[in-house]
Amino acid sequence: MTKISAMAILFVAAMNGPLHGQTGNPLSAGAKRTFGVIKGYIIKAAAKMPEEQYAFKPTPEVRSFGQIIGHIADANYGFCATAGGEKPPIGGFDPGTPSIEKTKTSKADLEKALADSFAYCDKVHASMTDSTGATTVKLFNGDMPKLSVLEFNTHHDFEHYGNIVTYMRLKGLVPPSSEQ
Repeated sequence: MTKISAMAILFVAAMNGPLHGQTGNPLSAGAKRTFGVIKGYIIKAAAKMPEEQYAFKPTPEVRSFGQIIGHIADANYGFCATAGGEKPPIGGFDPGTPSIEKTKTSKADLEKALADSFAYCDKVHASMTDSTGATTVKLFNGDMPKLSVLEFNTHHDFEHYGNIVTYMRLKGLVPPSSEQ
């Protein structure tokens, strides 16, 4: 076999088969993987911040560290319940549902609520395929594919992780994403 024909066979095989490590659902698998990254950073940051700093606010107009953790948990439930076609068990976007951000203040309670919200989202991510992720649901004032709702949640978590990084740096702590 010539060098050109061997390369042609490899090219055709690569174009017609899955790439190394790729699943049959590359979009939903990628969304799940990215969500796992931010989940790890936020859980580690919540654990690393001392209890007495959960009430810390850099300025009076912004959320405290603990309120950010509660807000992330609320939003996780809201976005993931929407993508999963469910009503959130707690938190979320419904003003009639108890808010974690407004009802939890201790580090232990907030860490548990955060972990529970991530576990809830993990179940939704685990059930998502590229095909089911393409179906639309109502989010805020419009329709959005379920997979986009999950990605919106991941982006929201990254946005607030940026707040968390600032709070940690102001307290002399190294954020999890900067460790090693």
